[in-house]
Order: sequence, then structure tokens, then C-alpha cells
Amino acid sequence: MSAESEVETNGTPVLVRFQTDPLSTSVSEVENGDVAAVEIVAVAAPKVGDELKDDDLLLAATLVQDAVHGQDIGFKTDPASVRAYRLYNHRAMRWGLYFAILLNLCLGLFEKPATWPLPIWATISVEGLVHAFYIFRFFHGKHFAKPGFWKDTKHVVVLVTIILTCLDMIIYIFWINLAPYAHPVRWSRALRPLYMINFAEGRQIRRAFRNIRRTLPGILNVLVLFFCSVLLFALMGLKIFQKRKLKNLDGSPYFEDYWESIWALYVLVTTANDPDIMMPAYDNDNWSALFFVVYLLINLYIFMSILLAVIYNNYKKHLKNEVRMAVISKRKKLFQAFEILKVQKDGKEVLTEERWSLLMKAISNKRSGAQIELLLHVLDEDGDNCLLRTEFLNLVDLLNVPLTEVHDRKTLFEKMCPSLYLSRVSEVVKMCVKHRFFRYFFDFMIVVNAVFIGLSLDDAEWFFLVLFAMEILLKMYAYGFRQFFSLFWNWFDFLVIFSALIATIIEALLQEWQDESNTLDILLVLRVLRLIKIIGSIDRFKVIVMTILNIGPSIITYGGVIFVFYYIFAIIGMEVFSGLVAYYPYDTKNQSQLFCGNPALNGSEFARERYCSNNFSNILRSFVLLFELTVVNQWHVLTSGFVLVTSKAARIYFFTFHLICVVIILNIFTAFVLEAFILEYSLSKGKFEHRIEQKIKEMGYSIGQKTEPGPLKMSVKHDKTGLVDNIEEHPTEEETSTSTQEQDGGLSRSSSNTSLPDLALEKGMRFHLKKRSRKKVEVLLQYMFENELGPEGLLDIDDVTNLPEEDVKPFPLTLDNVT
Repeated sequence: MSAESEVETNGTPVLVRFQTDPLSTSVSEVENGDVAAVEIVAVAAPKVGDELKDDDLLLAATLVQDAVHGQDIGFKTDPASVRAYRLYNHRAMRWGLYFAILLNLCLGLFEKPATWPLPIWATISVEGLVHAFYIFRFFHGKHFAKPGFWKDTKHVVVLVTIILTCLDMIIYIFWINLAPYAHPVRWSRALRPLYMINFAEGRQIRRAFRNIRRTLPGILNVLVLFFCSVLLFALMGLKIFQKRKLKNLDGSPYFEDYWESIWALYVLVTTANDPDIMMPAYDNDNWSALFFVVYLLINLYIFMSILLAVIYNNYKKHLKNEVRMAVISKRKKLFQAFEILKVQKDGKEVLTEERWSLLMKAISNKRSGAQIELLLHVLDEDGDNCLLRTEFLNLVDLLNVPLTEVHDRKTLFEKMCPSLYLSRVSEVVKMCVKHRFFRYFFDFMIVVNAVFIGLSLDDAEWFFLVLFAMEILLKMYAYGFRQFFSLFWNWFDFLVIFSALIATIIEALLQEWQDESNTLDILLVLRVLRLIKIIGSIDRFKVIVMTILNIGPSIITYGGVIFVFYYIFAIIGMEVFSGLVAYYPYDTKNQSQLFCGNPALNGSEFARERYCSNNFSNILRSFVLLFELTVVNQWHVLTSGFVLVTSKAARIYFFTFHLICVVIILNIFTAFVLEAFILEYSLSKGKFEHRIEQKIKEMGYSIGQKTEPGPLKMSVKHDKTGLVDNIEEHPTEEETSTSTQEQDGGLSRSSSNTSLPDLALEKGMRFHLKKRSRKKVEVLLQYMFENELGPEGLLDIDDVTNLPEEDVKPFPLTLDNVT
């Protein structure tokens, strides 16, 4: 039996289905009409001692893994479908798809017009194999999918794209053999980026496109008014300047054609032709400048600002909905997993220790029994070795916190030479390396090195090179290889310094002293960038630096969005404009190679500015040209060159690219950066931790944790006051060797719950909690929303739309008032 109803979550319709069969439901979001389908299972719990079926355990483990990884693929829950789904999500299958997509996109490098041309049969064969894998992957997903598979737009897009591409390949093979000189066209190549978006693994870039799609209605209202303004001003300009018979700087008529006037004024909004477009009228009559001033004030400074404001407002709303739906999806998956695993004990529905161990082993067989037991104790609030549903809902956040044991944190030197590594002299060396003044000294030496390079004092370069190499070796010794290479700046230092060392030795042996000096200068100057880390530690710069670091992954996502449009427009550009403009040496005497190889460009500004390399002769040159169009400077000159070699209809291509990539996509990216900075600034005013992180700290299980005012107390045997206070904090620092063992041994439990074994004492296990500044803003927002819901929130879907005021705990800031 089942029932369903539809409610709204902050403007997003949510379809709720209540099922009574535990093995016929799951949680999924169907991206069709922006409706999220949530299915809730209600099933009578078995009793303690009842055997847990292997198939039920596998299903529960799969649901938990999906919650951990944020996956939201709907699948049937019969045993065969679950196993097919797990195979679908296997790492080898996922990476196989990534490789196929990358290989398919890279074919553009080898197809005519090509950077490195290959025979047609070679590229067609590779594309055929790639699409064979696509077909396998598609129907593999269809095998375990729910009945609503075809209602999901992305599945339809993938299938249609596969069919169209296969048809295009067949047509092209016949075309190239029957009429090779008729310029065969591979129009389906422009569809290749659609696989990046519409396969299930592209959920991040798909979410970005979903935000763009949802933002478009609000943008269109502003764009309609903007274009009406441009049309009106073009008509006014035509009537004001037409009878004056003025000429542009290139001798063409000035505001004598309505369509030319529209184009000139649209380009003016981008400031690419300012003040050139104004000068003929301004020279004729100084009062004519008022027309252009008023036009720019209205269309550039008002309409473009309103456009950004509309995009920003819509982005905020959709970000909030995305955060809410992510939390909903995660909690519903955990809810269903608990319903499968729960048993009845003392009138309560709980997950027993036995079933907990089975679940953890099913999720990952790499965890030891002690680790599994410790994870249970962290979640278990009442100490009865059983988990209630509200405790189980914190599982994902706990599994996302790395957990290691002492033997995992031992360095290679400690394992190979423990007596030497743990000696008194070694301890002094390690403590000196970890001291904050060690970093201060080498930061100062980097500045001194930069001064020496700036003054061209080359004799000291070897000294600095050896000094910096010693710093790296000492850090590797003190922290160990694993911890050393866990930080970006350590990787940066290692690559720069040892590349400089190797290059210098090789070039010195070859006695190429001048080249040696240049190479060394370039590599050592790069290391000065490490001072950015110092800037990030200053409070007034911290928010800016943290914003830049935290938006890095999202920049990659939006970079993927830009790449999709670049690839599509590059393929279209090559099909339409390839061969019309080419680069030849500008001092050539060959008449056929003058003016970029096309007489139509004779006397044009395109040829005078030597823009011949900006063409569509291959996909790499196409990307460069599209990037120049994105930057906007001189984009109208680049457009004019292709207009001269074709027709004015070519402006449609360049106008469309500018409207999509510059006006819409880049403004959405700007809105994202604005919101990221505002959120980072707002969140920097308070301390935001998930409940599970608070619990770990209270129990004293955090790595490198000092004495906390909680149930656990820590005492350090050796008196290291004064020096310990100056030990430099490492973002992922792990207290190793003797100091770690001493601190672990110094823990004493003062909690009333003394029956729990202190597993951190016995095994030296520690959780690695990230600093707040290292967490993504989206993760912090999810924490905030979960705190609004409370530990039992979202068990009833109505709670999403009617959050009671008392649920906003423990932070005064909420998702609503921050965003």
C-alpha cells in the first residue's frame, strides 16, 4: 500500500510517498519539473536476536554510502538491482566513464580541422568505441532504475544524444566516401559536452546548469527591457545623426542604417568601442556627447547592475533550496537504512551493537573492530551500546571525519629507526622544526632571497637553494612524508626547490651558466608566493584569503560550465569559419598569403592589428579566440574580420556567445563570488560546528587536543610549558611518536559513564577535525540547517516548510537570516 501528497519546500514542490514495504522504496530526487520525490518507509521492527538478511544489510550499507557521498540515484531495492547498482558505482566503472568522456572531447584535437590530424577511420573508430561504452553505461543504469526512469530529463537527453551522434557518424561515413569535396559536416560534435552534464556522475556541473535554468526567467525580464532600450536609443541615434552625413573612423557611414546602429550601440554597452563610436558626433557637435553619456548611464550602469542584482538574488534563493534538498536527501537515506536495520528492544526501536558492526564491515572492511567500537561510542549518547534513530542520523558526519590509530600516524623514520627517532637529540630537533619561529625565519629568508633576485645578486643563489632544501628535509623528518605532503604549500615548496636544484646541477654540468641563472631565478621567485600564507594569517585579510581558497572547488564547477559552451561554440566556429582566416608570416612575399590569406581583409582593422592568429583553424586556436571574446576588449574588431570574410549574419554567432558566456554565465559566477564572500564574512563572526564535532571534542578524541572542560581530562607528563605554547599549529598536524603516546596515555576519564572502555587510550585512535576555515561554505550551511531542524527534524516532511522557532539551536544565525 502507498499514499502520496505534494508539499512545497521554500518554493520547491516535494512529492512525498509513504510506503509499507521496506524493500520497495528508496529516496530520490527526480529533476523533472523541479519536483523532489521523497519516499518514507514505515515497517514493524524485528526483535533482538532476529537474524539480519544479507540482502537487507547490503541495501542498508548502500543507502549509507549514498548518503556519505551525496549520491541521489534512484534504484530498485531488490537484491539483483542493489548489486547492479553497486557495480554501477564501482570506482573502475566511474573512472571508465570519466576517461570515455575525456577521450570523446579530445577527439576534437585530431579531427579536421585538426591540431594533429589523424585518419578519419581512426577518429570514427575511437568515437564508436566510446559510444559503445556510453550505451552499456546507459542501459546498465536503466537495469536497476525505478519505473520513473524515463521521466528524468537527463536520461532522455543522453539517449537522444547517443542516437543523433550514431546517425551523424553513419551519414558522415557515406558523405566522405561519396562526395569528399562537398565539405562534409560533423554537426553532432557540438553535442559531446552534453555527456558531461547528463550522466549521473556529473551532478555538480548539472546542479550549476540547474541554477542557471532556474535563474533565466528573472534574467529574461531585465534583458527584454535592456534590448528595448537599445532599440529605442538606436532609433534616436539614427534620427539625430543620419542627416549629418558623418563617417566612422574607418570611413564607413555613421548611424545611417538602423541595424548597424543597433550593433554599434550593443558593442558600446561592453565599452569595447568607447569612445571611438562617439568621436565623429562629438567632433561635429560637443552637445552630442550627452546622447552617449545618457545611453551608457542607463544601459551600462543601471541595466547591467540590475541584471547582476537579479542574478544574485536568484542564486541566493536556489543555493538555499539546494542546501535544504541535500540535507533532506541525506537524512531520508539514513532514515530508510535505520528502518531496515532496527530491532525492538525495551519498547524502543534501536540499532544493536551486533548489527552496527555488520553495517560498518559492509560499508568498509578496512576498519578494525576497535575503530568500529569507537565510532559506536561517539554516536551513542546514553551509553547502552545501541543507537536510536536520532543518534544514527549523525552517522554521515561522523564517517566524514578521518580516524587513525597510533601505528597509522608513525612516520617512516620512526618505524625504521625508532631508537634514533625517539632519542633526546631527535626530540629537540623535531620540536625546533615545529616551533613557530622556524617558519618565521624561513619566511624572512624568502623575502631576503626575493630582494637578492631583484638586485641581480646571483652569487647568493646557491646559498638560498641549499638553505631551502634543508628546510624541506627537516620538515619531512619532523612531520613524516604523509603529513608533509598533505599540505599544498609543502608540495609547492618541494616541487619548486628540487626542480631548481636538479635544473641547476644539470645546467652547471653543461656549463650553461646564463640559462642556469635564468632558470634558478624563475623557480626561486615562484617560492615567494608562499608569503600569501602569511597574509592569510592576518585577521583583516583572512576572510578574503579564505574566500578564495574555499571557492576553489566551485570555480572548477563553473569552469566546467564555461568549458561546455566554449566547446560547443568552438565546434560550430570551426564548421562555419575554418579556412577563411589563416596565419602566415606578416613579412611574406606570397600574394596569396597576404591579409591573413583572404583578400576580403585588405585594409581592414582586423588585418592592420595583426589578428590573423585569432581564427578557427583548430580547436585550440578556437578556444583562444573565444577567451579573447570573453575578455571583451576588441571583440568587435575580431567580429568584423569574420563578417568581412562571410556576411553580417556572422554577428549572430558572436552576439550569441557574448550574451550567454559574458552577460549571463560570468554574471552568475560574479553572484556566486559575492555570496561566497558574504557568507564567509558572516560565518567568520561565530563558531560553527556540527553536533558530532562537539561530541568528539567533549570526549577528548580529537587529534592534538589539549585539556578541554569536558568529561575527559588530559595531562602531559613532560613539562614543556613555554616551548609547547610556541609549537606551530599544523592544519592536519598529528602528534607522533613519544609525544602522541604520552598525550594518549595522559587521558583520564571523569565521566560518570565509566563502563565504556577508553578506546582512544588503548589504541591511540584520534579523529582529525578540520578547522572551520577549511570547511566549504556549503558544508557549513548544511550544518546550520541541520541545527535548525534539530536531532529529530525532517522525520516528518512537514517540518521542512514549518520549522518551529525553538528548533533554531544552538546558533543565533540560521540558514534563512544568513542567506
